[in-house]
This record gives sequence, C-alpha cells and structure tokens, in this order.
Amino acid sequence: MNAFLYAATVLIWGSTWLAIYFQLGEVPVNVSVFYRFALAAILLLPWLWLTGKLQKADASDHRFMILQGACLFSFNFICFYTATQYVTSGLVAVVFSLATLFNAVNNRFFWKESIPAKVVFAGVVGTSGLVLLFLPELQNSGQNGVSLDTLKGLALACLGTYFFSLGNMVSKRNSLKGLSPITTNAYGMTYGTVILALILLATQQPLVLDTRPEYLGALFYLSVFGSIVGFTTYLTLVARLGANKAAYATVMFPVVALLLSSWFEGYQWQVTSFVGLGLTMLGNVIMNSEGIARYFSKKQVAA
Repeated sequence: MNAFLYAATVLIWGSTWLAIYFQLGEVPVNVSVFYRFALAAILLLPWLWLTGKLQKADASDHRFMILQGACLFSFNFICFYTATQYVTSGLVAVVFSLATLFNAVNNRFFWKESIPAKVVFAGVVGTSGLVLLFLPELQNSGQNGVSLDTLKGLALACLGTYFFSLGNMVSKRNSLKGLSPITTNAYGMTYGTVILALILLATQQPLVLDTRPEYLGALFYLSVFGSIVGFTTYLTLVARLGANKAAYATVMFPVVALLLSSWFEGYQWQVTSFVGLGLTMLGNVIMNSEGIARYFSKKQVAA
C-alpha cells in the first residue's frame, strides 16, 4: 500500500509543476491559486458530508485546520506559482524536494525529535546539488554576473517549501488527534480558499478567467488530481510513516518535473545539471536510507 501511495504522489505531484506553468499568463497568481482550491473544496467537502465520511472536529481542531489551510493550500502555492514566473517549473520542483531537510528541522523544533548526523550530511549534499542545478540559471551577462530574477525564484521556492513543511507538522498533529487526511484536507482547502479570497479582497484583485483549453485543463488537473488526490495520498503517508519518511516521495519529483520541463519549457540540460540533480537526489536518499533499507528487507522476506 505504501508503495502505491508513493508512486501516485510522485507521478501526480511531479507533473503538477508543469500544469502550474500552463496557468501562467493573464490570470494573476493569487487568482489562479484561488480557483484551484475553491474548485477542490467545492468538490471534496460536500461529497464527504453527503457520504457521511466527514469526521467531526472540535474548535481546537478547526483552528489547526485553518493553519493547515494557510500553510498547505494558500501561502505556499502563492510562493510556488510566483517562483515559476522567474525559473522553470522543474527547478522549482527540485527546491521542493528539500522538504525532507525542512521536515527534519521542524520535527526537532516542534516535536523534539533528534536530528541524526546523516540528516546534516544529507543536507550539505542536497544543497550542493541545488547550487549546481541553479548555476546555469544564475549566470548572467549583466554587470553583477547574477540573475536577480533567478534569485527571486529560488527564494520564493524555498519559502513555499518551508510553508509546506510547516503544514506537514500541523498535519501530523491532526493525525495524532485521530483526524483522517481526507477530512483535514477538505476543511483545510476550504479555509485556504477563504484566506485567498480575503487576500483578493484586500488587494482589490478582480477575478480574471482565462478560457483557453490549456488553462482550464490545468485548473481541473491541479484541483482534482494535484490537490484532492495528491494531498490525500501524501498526507496519508505522513500519517502512516511520519513526515520525514513521507517526504522521501519528493526524491523523484525533480526527475519527472525536469523531464516535462525539458519537453515543454525548453529547459536545457548541462553537465552541472546532471551532477546537481544527482547530488540533490543522493541527499534525499541518504536522509531516508534507513527507511529504504527496511522497505527492501521486507520485500526480500516476503519473497
């Protein structure tokens, strides 16, 4: 079951970055994110209520689900969508793979879990790979020799990933309270939509709609598969295995995302790109080596 959840999460989320790219254009970032989670919430919450699968939650649970909505279904995606305006979606996905490192640090801070030495080593390896991956993008013929737009994209992607990690910590709390990921997702997406609506009202941003088939198709894919299915499979992994091991699914995100970015966005592979991607993935593998070894040992026993 865990293997299926990993595969589904990787394939879905590895492809959502390209769908985000197709949404860039005349519709402002905040509006696109609002449409995505408004549609997801409209589809998910009533369905759970009508089928009797929506769990009851107290006021304290709802406060945490509001926080989950802010971290997982609004602020983080505003960062990701905006970052994709400066760098390719595949590179944003690579930054997102560092969620394993952020989760380790946040687990220490919020849940008092120790940070193993291998996590520090893995962080150094993964960060080195990230620098190499972004090195060609950072090169610029300008006087400073560095692309400020690329730095903006990198910073926004890192901030979005940190919001995502905070959402993992909140999801862990909700799971420990006995709330299922599908319930917390339904409420979280609803609260995230309300937060986004308040942002649009505060900024007096009109609702612009792009009627191109590629935009509407991307919106449907991101709402149903990227949000409802993808977050449910991922947060189920968080509930079953913990945030650190669940984040191992991000190891394969960059491979899927960069391949799609090469075909659709014209991402150019260089030697440093291959080395950087390899180091980033190696860092994630090192961080999760214990879980990987246990998984294969179980396979051998079963055989």
